[in-house]
Amino acid sequence: MAILAELNDPRVRDVTVTYVEVSADLRHAKVHVSVMGDETRQRLSLTGLRSAAGFLQSKIARRIDTRYTPKIEFLLDQGVKKSIEVARILREVLPPAPEPEPDEPGPDGPKNSDPMA
Repeated sequence: MAILAELNDPRVRDVTVTYVEVSADLRHAKVHVSVMGDETRQRLSLTGLRSAAGFLQSKIARRIDTRYTPKIEFLLDQGVKKSIEVARILREVLPPAPEPEPDEPGPDGPKNSDPMA
C-alpha cells in the first residue's frame, strides 16, 4: 500500500502491509500489517494507522472507482513474529548440522584446493 508513504505521522514507521481482506460487497477492508520493533513500537504504529484511517480512506476513494469506499480496519499481523520464534525454538531443540571434513564433498560437490582443477 504505497499510500502509507503519504502519512506524516511519526508514530507510523517500519510498517509493511502483509495482506488485505476485502469483503464481498467492498464496504470493509481488513489491512494486516507487520511492524518492526518491540511491542510498544507495534502498538504505537497501529494507533497511528487507526487514527489515519479516515485520511487513507479519502486517498483510496480518489484512486479507485467503486460505489463504496471500503472502511479500513488495521490489524497487527503476528505471522512474522511467530515464524521468528519458531525458528529460535527449532535452533534450541535440534542438534547443529555437522561440518563436513575438508576432504569430504559438501552440499555443493567436492572441494578442490586447486582452482585450475
